Amino acid sequence: MAAAMKRCVIWAGSPVSRRMLDLLRPDDYILAADGGWQNAARLGVEPNWVLGDFDSSPRPAGENVTVLPAEKDDTDTHYATRVALERGFSRILYLGALGGKRLDHTLAALQTALYAAKQGAEVTLADENCEIRVLLGGQSVRLEPRPGWYLSLLAMGGPVDGVYEQGVKYPLENASLTPDFPLGVSNEFTSQPAEIGIAGGSALLLLVRSDHI
Repeated sequence: MAAAMKRCVIWAGSPVSRRMLDLLRPDDYILAADGGWQNAARLGVEPNWVLGDFDSSPRPAGENVTVLPAEKDDTDTHYATRVALERGFSRILYLGALGGKRLDHTLAALQTALYAAKQGAEVTLADENCEIRVLLGGQSVRLEPRPGWYLSLLAMGGPVDGVYEQGVKYPLENASLTPDFPLGVSNEFTSQPAEIGIAGGSALLLLVRSDHI
């Protein structure tokens, strides 16, 4: 199967719960970034390839390892993303990229996801309480109802226009979002599928478990 038809799972260094194994598919290509290989190993997952500067974990044994310099412009996760795109993957799932002790790394992962989306990839970041997607201008998604989940749409990197949210408790039509006012936070599903889209800009679409708030 061509890489463009498969999905690359980039496994980063923040904790990953066993529940997240339900998101994996048999044909996923697992690319571990630095300490992500240890996260995967704890859950019985063997990466197809490991890369990193290994400043936060020991270098794993084996041949499918790329050692990066410690002083570089990319984070290990961003480098892994560039590798995934260069290898032709058009869908990327990030595990272990949210939460943990390093807020700066979480924010950097969101920037990396935006980069990947702008290169044409379909991107999702997930942990056991949250799923995040990137929407670019002209894109829309349809979501089946998820009882027990909030839905938020937040501007990223600049204003977002032509926002519509239908099939939700607080609908929007041709609205605008800005990075300095969280108008789109904490919407709710109804019994109908939700339709979310933007005409211009870039936004994060977050699904968050309401019982986690």
